Amino acid sequence: MSDVERDHEIVRQLKPFRRELLANCYRMLGSVDDAEDVVQETHLRAWHARETLDDSAALRAWLYRIATNVCLTALEQRKRRAIPSGLGAPSDEPAGPIAIANEVDWVEPIPDALIVSELAGPAAITAMRESVRLAFVASLQYLPPRQRAVLLLREVLGFSAEEIAMTFDLTPAAVKSALQRARAALDEKMPIASEMREPAHPDAKAVLASYMAAFEHSDADALERLLSYDAVLEMTPARTWFAGKTTCMPYLRLRALGTAGEWKMEPTIANGQPAAIAYRRDDDGLHHPFGVALLVVRDRRIARISVFHGADIVKRFEALA
Repeated sequence: MSDVERDHEIVRQLKPFRRELLANCYRMLGSVDDAEDVVQETHLRAWHARETLDDSAALRAWLYRIATNVCLTALEQRKRRAIPSGLGAPSDEPAGPIAIANEVDWVEPIPDALIVSELAGPAAITAMRESVRLAFVASLQYLPPRQRAVLLLREVLGFSAEEIAMTFDLTPAAVKSALQRARAALDEKMPIASEMREPAHPDAKAVLASYMAAFEHSDADALERLLSYDAVLEMTPARTWFAGKTTCMPYLRLRALGTAGEWKMEPTIANGQPAAIAYRRDDDGLHHPFGVALLVVRDRRIARISVFHGADIVKRFEALA
């Protein structure tokens, strides 16, 4: 094989891994933009180091070794990303002031279209969606970066302790120890444990449609019927969040629903969850990008609404529609 043919072969071999690399870098970093930067850097480093890959069968492990180390370097210069419910207790004053925290680096939602291949089988799609649930990604941010990487490589990606040891220049015993500490830390610190790997509800699409209709028609009664008694509402960039239908609904009635026609929404999927792209009518009479709301559906009710405000977030989803 000539050098040119070998180069083309490497490019061809790298391409199928892009989506899963992006998903894992997102799990590590909690940011779509940062994850895309890391994947680009990973492919660049892989290209420059292509002569060191002796066994093409080991390509996946080799790529993840590069990507993991690029992620760890990136995390040295970044603060921990968070969601509002991970920063403190909920507010019990739905009519009170909302604390905006622009200084916080928030976990970002990721469109399923970036990481889920239509060519993948149903089992692979389900596994991918479960592994990027917002609760799981937010909880991972509590772990020290190396523990985070070890847990993902072993429990999500299925690498052996020996393969992971090569990534970090550790012994397999040290990898197992790091994995145990990571599991213990997740059990202790995970803010929304019940949602970590909760499977998608079969009625999620119907519940999402009802949620969007309730907003578009400013139907507070319909929205209240959709919420579970222990529903949670959080809205970046606000640090303030609410827990329980009796607190969430007064906020939604007073400060969110508005009037009929004020909202327009489009369905999507983000982090493996039903989601709505929201547009709000402004003083000019036009609907402008507002944000994306992710739902957790349990027993045909909405257990959590996580709203990510920002036109840039909406544009990312629009670009993939």
